[in-house]
Amino acid sequence: MKNEKTYELVLTALFTAIIIIMAFTPLGYIPLVVINATIIHIPVILGALFLGPKKGAFLGFVFGLTSFINNTFKAVTASAFVFSPVLAANMVGVSGIFKSIYICFVPRILVGIVPYFVYVLIRNVLRSEQKIWRVIINGAASVILFISLRAFLNNLTEGNHGLACTLSGLFAGIVLFAVLSIGIRQKGNAGIALAYAGLSGAFTNTLFVMSGIFILYKEAYANALGIAGDAVIDVIMGVISFNGIVEAVVAAILIAGVGLALTHVKPIKELKGKNDLSN
Repeated sequence: MKNEKTYELVLTALFTAIIIIMAFTPLGYIPLVVINATIIHIPVILGALFLGPKKGAFLGFVFGLTSFINNTFKAVTASAFVFSPVLAANMVGVSGIFKSIYICFVPRILVGIVPYFVYVLIRNVLRSEQKIWRVIINGAASVILFISLRAFLNNLTEGNHGLACTLSGLFAGIVLFAVLSIGIRQKGNAGIALAYAGLSGAFTNTLFVMSGIFILYKEAYANALGIAGDAVIDVIMGVISFNGIVEAVVAAILIAGVGLALTHVKPIKELKGKNDLSN
């Protein structure tokens, strides 16, 4: 028991160090031709899976803290104030402190919680004898990919090739459904559940941050970007359908790959202290 606690403490420190290094160096970003996809949330998601949601929440807090420091002392974008209570206080008053604390910390803390429960849910569903749930899970993933890829391609082509984008998304969705179905038959549940965890972690960060900006900072955000207030929703949807999708796909791939490799060293932690990934 003591060795287990020591091991988890060391692993927590390791994930913390990785988050800090990635946040303050270019290592936290993957250049993908048109954008840089952040992967700082990857160690947070892995920490949640292998150490449990409590330590995952702590790692998410560390992620938020690095964001606060970066945006306060290296404000390289006009919208840096949404992640910095200090800058927000100067820009919109005392209320900005609480608004920016929420945007900077709450979504990142949830990144350390949500993926764990998504993993457990998907893992249990895929292990069940009721095949209909497996079909529903696979179908949901395929629909998400179809909608996401279609939105991504529409954004990339500025809506000039709507039919081609739709067909591409539909084809990708069908292929994913087939791959997931084969994976389940071969008892590849672990990798599939890990991919879902990565996907949910990335989307949790993007959706909560961008919705927080729209609800709490719509006018201030518009002024910072030099756009009309009504155009904020278009900017936010553009970020979600472009950056958000790329980061979610990258997270799904990395969490599945790295997660499966790490399970040979340490099983995924269950709430009751039992080990998962037995097969």
